Amino acid sequence: MIDMSLFLEVCVDIAFALLSISFIIIVYRIATGPTLPDRILALDMMVAVAIGFIATFGVRSGFYLYVDIAIALGLVGFLSTVAFARFVLARGSTEDSAIGRKDGGADR
Repeated sequence: MIDMSLFLEVCVDIAFALLSISFIIIVYRIATGPTLPDRILALDMMVAVAIGFIATFGVRSGFYLYVDIAIALGLVGFLSTVAFARFVLARGSTEDSAIGRKDGGADR
């Protein structure tokens, strides 16, 4: 029979590996995102991955106060996403619509 503490350690290691891979993919999307909304969505996903890192570290260390920190980061991340969305809405145009204007306003 498998020892539960060993099982938990393996699961935490797998979670750290998957979160690291997703973090690398998100950084790539932030750097190469074709439009501003793509970059905003990638930043929101980076907050979600950071919450995952904090919660996983809390499980590994056994100090579950990190889960409260992750919840607070989630609230701040939500507010920042709303602020970015309002910024894009107030700006009135995205890079997609700017590209459409360069082409004479033709839709794709």
